[in-house]
Amino acid sequence: MEKRKVVHPDRDPNFVTGAYSDAVHVGDLVFVSGQAAVDFKTSAFVLGTIEEETIRSMDNIKAILENAGTSMDNVLKCTVHLADIQDFYAFNKVYGTYFNGVRPARTTVQSVLAEGIKVEIDCIAKLK
Repeated sequence: MEKRKVVHPDRDPNFVTGAYSDAVHVGDLVFVSGQAAVDFKTSAFVLGTIEEETIRSMDNIKAILENAGTSMDNVLKCTVHLADIQDFYAFNKVYGTYFNGVRPARTTVQSVLAEGIKVEIDCIAKLK
């Protein structure tokens, strides 16, 4: 199966990422790299409360998935990294609003995150 790079629709085409893709589509699956509170128009982190950063992170995932031809309804698994596990309940309240019906499987851990961000989320989704 051939793999295809998927990018956030607002990513500056001249901006070079690290050694990763925003997402990779292979077969009927889309693997989204860890997303944080990034403004893709400026390639800058937008720091805020855990709720604000979760919204921006999830909106970035949603945009990438839609660019790949799928949606949040097709997310199968998420991995969540929180800078402070004490933010779990506030994070979870926002995160839950992005899914209807059967929610994806999930792992949530406390991690050391770069640039002062509070949350990073990756996921695996199926195509429609």
